[in-house]
Amino acid sequence: MAILASAALCEPAGARTIQVGPDRLYTLPSQAAKNARDGDVIEIDAGDYPADVAFWRANNLTIRGVGGMAHLKSQGKTAKGKAIWVFKGNDTTVEHIGFHDAKASARNGAGIRLEGADLTVRHSLFRDNQNGILTGKNPESEVLVEHTEFDHNGYGNGQSHNIYIGVIRKFTLRDSVSRRARVGHQVKSRAAENIITDNKLADEVTGNSSYLIDLPVGGIAYIARNTLQQGALAENFTMVSFGADRKEKLHAQNALRVENNTFINDRRAGCRLLFVRDGIEPAVVSHNRFVGCKKMDGPIKSEDNTYQDRSALPPTSERD
Repeated sequence: MAILASAALCEPAGARTIQVGPDRLYTLPSQAAKNARDGDVIEIDAGDYPADVAFWRANNLTIRGVGGMAHLKSQGKTAKGKAIWVFKGNDTTVEHIGFHDAKASARNGAGIRLEGADLTVRHSLFRDNQNGILTGKNPESEVLVEHTEFDHNGYGNGQSHNIYIGVIRKFTLRDSVSRRARVGHQVKSRAAENIITDNKLADEVTGNSSYLIDLPVGGIAYIARNTLQQGALAENFTMVSFGADRKEKLHAQNALRVENNTFINDRRAGCRLLFVRDGIEPAVVSHNRFVGCKKMDGPIKSEDNTYQDRSALPPTSERD
């Protein structure tokens, strides 16, 4: 009863609950998307939903898998040539949903494409898409991702990524995994503020990503308590990059703190832990564990970091 009462408090007044599943009135998520109204809760029964994609227009939606994860096996399809789910509305929450195999002719088919403002994603999975999450430019928008996995997303041209956040107000990634991005970055964000904490960002054995974290136009950034592993096949020798895009103007405020992370380098053909663009105030890099690499470039204030040979840790492994 307490759980039900708590759930009811989280739903806006007058909200409907729309149920989706093989034995429901709506058998496909796309049918619910066409009928959703502002404030609705969409509950999708666990299982696979092949070749189903959707364009969501309503605001303040909560869309969640129930009884387990609902997997959208898109079979390469996208809504409007953009994503498995495109969100035009604002204030959307997605929970317990798997996004698989999105492909678009523009080579940037995403699991989720955010065109509105404000998105929260929890306990979800993005695998084998050309982009995991892709957002547009909206300086009033915020994106929160937590307890979610991104695996093997990217077209393979270096312009699509596991996570690609556009120019928004704030991006938070926490308690999540981003692994084995195809040539692109594990995390790329142009947000004015970036909070990246308590994650695993890793190439593992077969991954060939470029940067593990790319913040190309700076901003206020806090990177803490993550495990960052650069693989032997990594396309770029830099693990974290801050302000590298000289074709675009930096944010008005730019400051980087990197603390209490573990960096692991398995790339033999050179490595760089961190690059910071000249002219930015020195990044504060403190209390990190650096394994197999020492190099950092740019204005950096390094404090109380430890350096160890790669042999200090077991060899990197990989799961399916």
